[in-house]
Amino acid sequence: MSLINGKCALKNGYSDDSISAASTSDVQDRLSSLELRVQQQEDELTVMKAALADVLRRLAQSEDSAAAAKKQQSSKGQTPLREAYSMSCIANGSSSGRKSHRDSSTVSVSKKETLSSAAKSGVERKKDKPPMEGIKEKEEPPQANDKTPSAPSTPQAPSPSSNPPSPHPQQPQRQLSENKGSTPAKRFLPTAMQFLAVLEQRLNIFLSSNFSTEGEYIKMFMRGRPITMFIPSDVENYDDVRTELPPERLKLEWVYGYRGRDCRANVYLLPTGEIVYFIASVVVLFNYEERTQRHYLGHTDCVKCLAVHPDKIRIATGQIAGVDKDGRPLQPHVRVWDSVSLSTLQIIGLGTFERGVGSLAFSKADSGIHLSVIDDSNEHMLTVWDWQKKSKIAEIKTTNEVVLAVEFHPTDANTIVTCGKSHIFFWTWSGSSLTRKQGIFGKYEKPKFVQCLAFLNNGDILTGDSGGIMLIWTRSTAEAHTHTHTGTDIISTANILKDILHPRINILLIFPSSPVPDQYGTIRAVAEGKGEQFLVGTSRNFILRGTFNDGFQVEVQGHTDELWGLAAHPFKELFLTCAQDRQVCLWNSVDHTLEWTRLLDEHGHCAYFHPSGSVVAIGTHSGNVVCLHTLYFFFLAFLCRADNQTSLCLSSDGTLLAVGSHDNFIYLYTVSDKGRKYSRYGKCTGHSSYITHLDWSPDNKFIMSNSGDYEILYWDIPNGCKLIRNRSECKDIDWATYTCVLGYHVFGVWPEGSDGTDINALVRSHNRKVIALADDFCKVHLFQYPCSRPKAPSHKYSAHSSHVTNVSFMQSDSHLISTGGKDMSIMQWRLVEKTSSLVHSDSSLGLGVSLMHNSTPRTMPSVPSVPHTPTEPLPVPASLPLSTQPDTNTPPPTPPEPLHTVTSNGQQDGSPETPPPSDEATSPSDSTLSPKDSLEPSDDTATPSDEGTIFNPPL
Repeated sequence: MSLINGKCALKNGYSDDSISAASTSDVQDRLSSLELRVQQQEDELTVMKAALADVLRRLAQSEDSAAAAKKQQSSKGQTPLREAYSMSCIANGSSSGRKSHRDSSTVSVSKKETLSSAAKSGVERKKDKPPMEGIKEKEEPPQANDKTPSAPSTPQAPSPSSNPPSPHPQQPQRQLSENKGSTPAKRFLPTAMQFLAVLEQRLNIFLSSNFSTEGEYIKMFMRGRPITMFIPSDVENYDDVRTELPPERLKLEWVYGYRGRDCRANVYLLPTGEIVYFIASVVVLFNYEERTQRHYLGHTDCVKCLAVHPDKIRIATGQIAGVDKDGRPLQPHVRVWDSVSLSTLQIIGLGTFERGVGSLAFSKADSGIHLSVIDDSNEHMLTVWDWQKKSKIAEIKTTNEVVLAVEFHPTDANTIVTCGKSHIFFWTWSGSSLTRKQGIFGKYEKPKFVQCLAFLNNGDILTGDSGGIMLIWTRSTAEAHTHTHTGTDIISTANILKDILHPRINILLIFPSSPVPDQYGTIRAVAEGKGEQFLVGTSRNFILRGTFNDGFQVEVQGHTDELWGLAAHPFKELFLTCAQDRQVCLWNSVDHTLEWTRLLDEHGHCAYFHPSGSVVAIGTHSGNVVCLHTLYFFFLAFLCRADNQTSLCLSSDGTLLAVGSHDNFIYLYTVSDKGRKYSRYGKCTGHSSYITHLDWSPDNKFIMSNSGDYEILYWDIPNGCKLIRNRSECKDIDWATYTCVLGYHVFGVWPEGSDGTDINALVRSHNRKVIALADDFCKVHLFQYPCSRPKAPSHKYSAHSSHVTNVSFMQSDSHLISTGGKDMSIMQWRLVEKTSSLVHSDSSLGLGVSLMHNSTPRTMPSVPSVPHTPTEPLPVPASLPLSTQPDTNTPPPTPPEPLHTVTSNGQQDGSPETPPPSDEATSPSDSTLSPKDSLEPSDDTATPSDEGTIFNPPL
């Protein structure tokens, strides 16, 4: 019964409360959920009030028109005329003495007519018809004793002589006089509620097409605020405007970054020669020799832990809990998948784990049949699973303290060891029960954290702690009897023993006490590499490869704090990112390498390249604009000490720089000497909130800007940066770029129920065919351009696990770059045409054949770049003149893709000449078992729920 009640609660929108009541999460989680619901209800009430006010205004106008028509017709003896466009339905609903006996379909039609009449303008009706011809006459609805249904209204009013006699001829006049003294709100309240019921189906965005003396425009309401967008002159009939799905699709090609800041033991080398690790909701398989990546995309939120099966082929990854855009919970779970075919084998723990999966491990003594999992609940529940049968065998509370690791004993299948904050526990597993024995430190000081553990050949356990102490524990007595002091955090050495199982502890003494330079951070994970090499993951999100004696080289790196700034090079396949970690990084999208990195004095927030490509302007959190040379990466200028910079935009010829600020102003600077000299030009004043997005006109005379309170303003720059009061004058400007999230050409991208902050960034492709969008729900969208109809369809892509902060097309439109906020990831997507038939990847291919297909590097044109490594900055010659510029020749165009190519995630693309197939023809890239279990990067819908999905274990 409780399960049925829970499902009913989920259907009625009370998922947050029911889940909180059924779980033991703390009060803060429940308060956050309630605050979110209250905010959503406030937004709905605001929009409904605004819509009701607009309805009442229109009804009052209709009443006045009906009264005037009645006076004109009363001298001719005609019956009172009703207001046109189904307003008679409203008058009938306001009288309690006369009830209509029409069926529900008639009421529904009346509602639709009311909506359509609200979208029409009196100016158009007066223009096309005389005043009285635009008014329809309707017969009274039948009374209770009438048997004959009322005749449908006709385009022309019948003559008075043809009207049948009414059994109650005075009733309409009496009711009209009774209603005369009532207020519009009381008189039309029932029909207003009907109108709001239709609005509720359309949720919080109310769109209406209007005509005025200024011209044709579209009005959209957001949080009760009207947003007016004028329709361009080249649109003859707005009703004929259509927005379809774009033929282009996105395929995830490369992921930059690694999550080592708050995770441990998450780097491994597979027999395929690939390094497996994760960032955001993507598990990456990176072949560092061939410079290729494959991606497992089955997860719906942040991946937190990883374990490799003893066969080195199957992998288990655990994720945290999340919430989708509709407020529905995304439950934490573990996915077991095949690293060769990228197919999901099992999904474990839906509805069992709380908050997230903290650590997990396969059993070793029984060939990996069992899986132990520790979740992130307050009690850190330890569960043991038969993962092939998806059955939970045992469950027990561990401790209220942090648990950092769990491991099965390699020779005793009934022994499990966990460690964490100031503890180590030895668990004996028998049937469905687990018994705990706590480790006794005895004469040794209890450490703050026991960070890692490993097993020696004789069955003893070696642990390393945060104080630099290594202890050897006897399994039978659970006491520490031998120790070695290294003086440093020994997480690296202990993890080495865990992977290699060296027979003697003395092997630890050959490693230096600080093998990794401090610039890479502390060590989070160590794994055995090829030969004598090791793979090291660090807390500053580096993955290093090398030896402790010969040193290490960087294989993977990324940002270490929230990422916002993104700019694509104007003519090279390069892009720049900046984040709150104060790093500015220039990336090569062809080689997928870091060209250079530079550390700012403050957080970077936004960036924009000069058209010459030699200078980039970077807006910082405190209000400075830093101009940086992109070839020799030295600073050129510091501008605009104002409030927090939110947007930058250079004119198409690079002569003017517009800086949007949090102080509600737009600052203008003239730019000379190819981006090296700047001088103050003016300031645009008129916004009532902070500036969010800016765009220039091609002739550099006008700016379009958006603000935090949903304003769309236009500015005349040559005439003193003045605000253009008549916004209809700018409706035909073809903007050089389109990054504003509000405007006629892009308003269709807004989802239903949006509060105005759901879209973080928008960009139009250089060929003006598609729009890419970054939202607050971890999704990247691809729309057709222009997107001028409400609720426009889009392709949706999941890879980020945090709000997507920015998107940018590369100069050739061949790739799209997206950046994540809290997940600190950079995703590189390849644009492909929708194929006529998608060829399924064959999961039964042999290992060698599969690797041959998935490891083929993609042919790309070479891009000239300056050789450089992050650890060795390029010296700047003292005699170098500032006028020296990089080669500005545009690189040769990218060769066309073959008709059938194998993508990086194992899926083949077919011919791009036919329209998109139906959803049934879409081939999943990470699963061959069930469409609901697949999360293909080019999926057109939101990530489906895995609850109730049936999976068959592999034979």
